[in-house]
Amino acid sequence: MIPPDDADAFAAATGATPVQMADLLRYRELLQDWNGRMNLVGPSALASFWPRHAYDSAQLLGLAPDARVWADLGTGAGLPGVVLAILLKGREGARVHLVESLAKRCRFLGEVVAALDLPAEVHNARAEAVMIPEPVDIVTARALAPFARLLGYAFPLLRSGATGLFLKGQGVDEEITEARRSWRFQAELLPSASSDTGRIVKVTGLARA
Repeated sequence: MIPPDDADAFAAATGATPVQMADLLRYRELLQDWNGRMNLVGPSALASFWPRHAYDSAQLLGLAPDARVWADLGTGAGLPGVVLAILLKGREGARVHLVESLAKRCRFLGEVVAALDLPAEVHNARAEAVMIPEPVDIVTARALAPFARLLGYAFPLLRSGATGLFLKGQGVDEEITEARRSWRFQAELLPSASSDTGRIVKVTGLARA
């Protein structure tokens, strides 16, 4: 586990370059600045930025190292999408689609993308209605909705060939059981590197029950 405020530990765990670390620090500064004007993340969460937000997001890249196009549904303050875009910056064909329904959060995301020159596009749209103009390799979400509803949001992308990597916490087994009443899918539960109780659900083969 990464200590709460240890950027060096994050860099060691992820292999992040000095340039990527500078972008992550700038993102953290922007998050703190805008958090004073709107509720992007809880104030206590900023104190544990590296394990709770940065590392929790970054671990997804290790599960799909060849993926280039990502869609982050209900990205909120840009987690995990902005962190992924920072770490993918400079890779040929990389693009992260940040999907958020609240316009004020989209303004924040737009500033981050412009300030850091990220390979990302902000979509001010509901997750279930977004139109992404290119094939997506991975669709992800963090704390967006119960699993059955989340699958509904992600269904258009998963049906088109994307793989789901969804960050979940305690109770995910019950959520999956409930989701199987409405959906057929293959689910692989992977341990989270950032939390003893967290899980990452890898989803393929989604269809309506």
